[in-house]
Amino acid sequence: MPYYIGDVIQDQNKLIARTPEKFRESGIDVQISARVEGIDPARGEVSLQDGRIFPYDVLVMATGTSAFVPDMPGLDLPGVVSLRSLEDAVRIKTWLREKNAKRVVTIGGGFIGLEMSEALSAAGISTTIIHKDPLPANRWDPVLSQMMLEELQAQGVKFVGGASAQGVEKGTSAPLRVLTDRGDYEGDLVLLAIGVRPDANLARATGLKIGTTGAIAVNFSQQTSIENIYAAGDCCESFHRVSRRWVNVPLGDIANKQGRVAGRNIGGRPMTFDGIVGAQSFRLFSLQCAAAGLSEREAIAAGFSPASHVAWGSAMAPALGMRKIGLKLTADRSTGRLLGAQAVGAAGAVGRINALSVALWAGMDLDQVGYLDLAYSPPFSPAWDIIHNAAQALGRSL
Repeated sequence: MPYYIGDVIQDQNKLIARTPEKFRESGIDVQISARVEGIDPARGEVSLQDGRIFPYDVLVMATGTSAFVPDMPGLDLPGVVSLRSLEDAVRIKTWLREKNAKRVVTIGGGFIGLEMSEALSAAGISTTIIHKDPLPANRWDPVLSQMMLEELQAQGVKFVGGASAQGVEKGTSAPLRVLTDRGDYEGDLVLLAIGVRPDANLARATGLKIGTTGAIAVNFSQQTSIENIYAAGDCCESFHRVSRRWVNVPLGDIANKQGRVAGRNIGGRPMTFDGIVGAQSFRLFSLQCAAAGLSEREAIAAGFSPASHVAWGSAMAPALGMRKIGLKLTADRSTGRLLGAQAVGAAGAVGRINALSVALWAGMDLDQVGYLDLAYSPPFSPAWDIIHNAAQALGRSL
């Protein structure tokens, strides 16, 4: 959606996987603009706000997330928005066009805030990011987040770190002003990009078990605590294969897989969703940013004793030029088992994290990772890839 707002994707229809009409061609009745008021598991009925009742034999909860909205004044002013759905994206793009917007203030320096800064820059709109932490994307190691900050600054994005937004009011040189403990910042639109929360309110009211994450608890077949009710997507939990804990990671690829598993089980072709390793990525102007597995803090919470190492190198053979990449690996001190990986670079970061995601899925240790058979060619890596070098360096330190 950020790429649609930034006009990289110009046709909103390209973001629609399937229209209601296409669903109906397959015999699937789609009720849009229909709000569910309640669910009666004993009777097997779903009641809508308009009074209609739909009986069911099997029910699937796929309520997604809701944007986290802070408690501060001024959020009801026109032009203060959050981005969660395609409808949100259409409204934001329309507002920016109609107001001939030149400046946007974003509260939050995570995925959405960073992706939006690139998208807005492509549309000729300057961005100020207000973030509670000193560096953007605080899941990444500070030295890798510093690379992101330098890229933002090189592209003309103003990043205000270590700042707390305190409210929004009408501006003087622009329609809106964001008040913070580190100064005030004006813009034509204020984007709330502080994060999302699983939308489990309906599930909770129905009596479904809610996990410690605040998302719907499910088993490996996507069943909830009520046998004929399933849940899939951002509203429910996933099993993390590294931490061995149930987590909530709201990403579209996970939602797609869970939906297919739920459908297979409902349709009588049983299968399980065997979990995730938390692989994720995003682009920030000329940088690829990716991560998988556990951070050091998450590893400690899961009962491991983590050790980490950050390696620097090139995404290609140095004789062909330098494409800087940084790779952080985290492993368990006692076993050498790989626990997590993070990468930021001008090229090759996502591909290397994808390879390390497979290693995390398989439970490999540093000795195995350090001698992985990777596809070598000078345009794509040195003979000893940065994966090899990082794993061997971390292994020597244990």
